[in-house]
Amino acid sequence: MIIKPLLDRVVLKVEEAEEKTKSGIILSSAAQEKPQFATVIAVGPGGVVDGKEVEMYVQEGDKVIASKYAGTTVKLDGEEYTIVSQSDILAKVE
Repeated sequence: MIIKPLLDRVVLKVEEAEEKTKSGIILSSAAQEKPQFATVIAVGPGGVVDGKEVEMYVQEGDKVIASKYAGTTVKLDGEEYTIVSQSDILAKVE
């Protein structure tokens, strides 16, 4: 299956949470911090959202930082993806 986002939506593949601290302590899944770094998998076409024209600023393959608890998480073919609005993306990482 392929996910094709609509309007200003972006599909992200979020990086895995750190399982160890820098000092080597192994963290339980409850103690792991939710990661903010992600790779853009698919980008919607933009268009008119809430009466305003939206231009898409990210492309497939971009590394980005997204809001911590934004979006909807979906599982597809055993992979976990997060679908967010472009406004939930805080920055590109180069």
